[in-house]
Amino acid sequence: MPKVVVDVMPKPEILDPQGKAVLGALPRLGFDGVTDVRQGKRFELEVAGEVTDEVLARVHEMAATLLSNPVIENFTVHVDEAVADTPDVLS
Repeated sequence: MPKVVVDVMPKPEILDPQGKAVLGALPRLGFDGVTDVRQGKRFELEVAGEVTDEVLARVHEMAATLLSNPVIENFTVHVDEAVADTPDVLS
């Protein structure tokens, strides 16, 4: 079944305290070379049937109305039919 993915991120001019906390923790854990971290949200919406322009328009409306706060966040919408449960190679 196809999935439509909505990625929501804070706008660049908005402070991101969670991203800053992660950025501060990385060097303490031995991960160097990262200069910035922004933390956002990802929504995967399974849709019935074909993903049409009308379906994408409705998802854009959902994202602007419920999934994001357009005052402080930007969002992108894309179709990802290959989203699958993959094993965690680190566990």
